[in-house]
Amino acid sequence: MTTLALVSAKGSPGTTMAALALAVQWPRPVAVVDVDPAGGDVLYRVRDEAGGPLDPDRGLLSIGAALRRGAGETTLADHLQETAFGFPVLCGVPSPEQLAGIGGAWVHLPQVLTDHPGDVLVDAGRITTSSPVMGLVSQADVVCAVVRPDLEGSAHLRTLLRSLQAPLRVGQAGAPQLCVLAVTAYKDTAAVPDLQRLLDHEGLPARVVGALARDDKGARLLSSARVGSVARSVLARSAIEPVERLAATPTRQPGPTGLAGRS
Repeated sequence: MTTLALVSAKGSPGTTMAALALAVQWPRPVAVVDVDPAGGDVLYRVRDEAGGPLDPDRGLLSIGAALRRGAGETTLADHLQETAFGFPVLCGVPSPEQLAGIGGAWVHLPQVLTDHPGDVLVDAGRITTSSPVMGLVSQADVVCAVVRPDLEGSAHLRTLLRSLQAPLRVGQAGAPQLCVLAVTAYKDTAAVPDLQRLLDHEGLPARVVGALARDDKGARLLSSARVGSVARSVLARSAIEPVERLAATPTRQPGPTGLAGRS
């Protein structure tokens, strides 16, 4: 199965909203996993099957506690919560201070995601090479940088992609696929080709897979602020094209590091 890690460089391009929008259109069983070290948003944005709030005690903290008791004693499914959108989620930590509760469990999380029978969309939030989630991101099949394609966003994207090349072993066998997803106006047809030309000019080996529309109404539908049909929103409809490309990306193969590939 496929593990896709969504990351950002700086600002608020919307990795959580991107993960949720992609999950709405994902063609296979999928779970959204919130590991944002700055504090996760899934807990506050998503409703459970009955339309109520999610359980804050079930998620990254509970899986961390289970893994501390012993690797292999828990599965991702044990800590997922079903949602009103038809896919399960793993709630992240409400605040960065609670990251200490995860401890050494970070090293076991990649295998837990690998063992999950469905695809996994990981919301890793803003990331640096010293981030505690870097090890998890480096073992994903696909790493997708979410960016607002303005001047500032493009500059931070270039810096991020350069910094990721070494920890992701870009260009080596077994490295994750590196992609970019733009978040821009619905009718902005220039963002994707412009970003790809920029990356090609800079010699950055990343593929721009499409764009998500900035859609306040759709964003509210993917939160507790409004009830309605998410799939018909501009946001969700804009996710169809990038989902087709991301879901079809081949899973990584074993490389010289000896890491297992995905089936």
